Amino acid sequence: MDTIIITGQSLTLENIVAVCREDAPVALSEEAKERIAASRAVVDQLVEDEAVVYGITTGFGKFSDVPISHDECKLLQKNLIITHAVGAGEPFPKEVVRGMMLLRVNNLAKGFSGVRPIIVKTLIDMLNKGVTPIVPQKGSLGASGDLAPLSHMVLPMIGLGRAEVGGCVMLGNEAMKRAGIKTVELVAKEGLALINGTQAMTSVGALALYDAIDCMKLADVAAALSFEANRGVEDALDPRVHALRPHDGQMQTAENLRKMLYFSRNVTQQGEVRVQDNYSLRCVPQVHGASRDALEYIKRKVEIEINSVTDNPIVFEDTNEAISAGNFHGQPMALAFDFLGIALSELANISERRLEHLVNPNLGGFPAFLVKNGGLNSGMMIVQYSAASLVSENKVLAHPASVDSIPSSAGQEDHVSMGTIAARKASEILSNVRRVLAMEFMCVCQAIDLMGGRRKLGKGTKPAYLAIREVCKTLKNDRPLFEDINRCEAVLKDGSLLRSVEEAVGELN
Repeated sequence: MDTIIITGQSLTLENIVAVCREDAPVALSEEAKERIAASRAVVDQLVEDEAVVYGITTGFGKFSDVPISHDECKLLQKNLIITHAVGAGEPFPKEVVRGMMLLRVNNLAKGFSGVRPIIVKTLIDMLNKGVTPIVPQKGSLGASGDLAPLSHMVLPMIGLGRAEVGGCVMLGNEAMKRAGIKTVELVAKEGLALINGTQAMTSVGALALYDAIDCMKLADVAAALSFEANRGVEDALDPRVHALRPHDGQMQTAENLRKMLYFSRNVTQQGEVRVQDNYSLRCVPQVHGASRDALEYIKRKVEIEINSVTDNPIVFEDTNEAISAGNFHGQPMALAFDFLGIALSELANISERRLEHLVNPNLGGFPAFLVKNGGLNSGMMIVQYSAASLVSENKVLAHPASVDSIPSSAGQEDHVSMGTIAARKASEILSNVRRVLAMEFMCVCQAIDLMGGRRKLGKGTKPAYLAIREVCKTLKNDRPLFEDINRCEAVLKDGSLLRSVEEAVGELN
């Protein structure tokens, strides 16, 4: 696997996924090494001169006016980490913690943080040798950055905390020793440089965003299959209609549906079966398209954040200054990840309505709950219940975290972002959305079988139908459906269904 070269300026979503999920190796560029060394020289000089600089020769937060002597600088940095590592809840998944480490390396590589090269090397060695700190999910206010989770990330570096190596969780010093990595003693500025930033929220949110982009395409595939099952009126997809309201996402969604429905003999023209469809079919371009535009906005914000400096103070090597400011504040990500949760929730909302249209005989005209011999068989009845429950849960989770703020550090830090909560909620919503889509895929393929439409499917809907039928057979009599849903969800999550569609019609928007 190709090594990801860290420059501080060129990290992508795809790079993050490669390192977090595929264990791609990481290395620093030579230019980054030079910037790191130059930045450290400035900090060393400030300490030598006993200049008053926040977090270097002073305490933190409310204690920013408390001077720290030259001899106490090391203890200050250690105390910062051990007192700030007070997270709560279950640990983050391994991929999220690897993302935190990678993003912190990229931040430090820009050369504005004042750490020694050994600090960055240690983080890179941990990534490359598979040492993953155990980091609780809860406890961050999102300003001054993700202090609690990032402190847990740092603990094994100094021989404390816990970490996973080779699938085994052990004490931090044992994990580092097993991997052949020396622990470090933090010196002036280094503890603060490692934890003052948005890397926890951004790691969670970036991975959720990457998956959401595929989920967005899968929602279009599910909608196209629902067009097939309902003999949908394809006039609503006419490009002339969408050119009159030229939101990019709306036009792209309509194009995706046209691609997949090409050659379909199930879809109809206006007036052939009905004049117009219900909103959950007719308005797919408008609803899905709005979420698609939201994801594009969020992607731009994440791409800026992952290549930004979120430190405090920021060290400027060219002028030998360390300026205290607020780049650690998570508000840009908090709003973006709240928006991500809302945009994803809408995909499940409309998917569940399409599912209801299939199982309700008063709406879609199919046998009640998509099964013959109803009464003895309940068919897909409770599938809709489960989908409705997930949709309702998403509505609760989609309440913005960023509208809340609780002052901290005795009022010194009087506005915080709650961005990490926003990211975690978006990730949970994503899981619920994928589950609802799996239910729609299962139900719509059943409906297509009942209406005898499998041989009339379009260029892109046919491979999607076949991908589901490989893991979930037509329901003739009641059987445990949770296993079918699990298998449908698996082909959505592993990308195999989407790949089969894109191999047939080309890449979807």
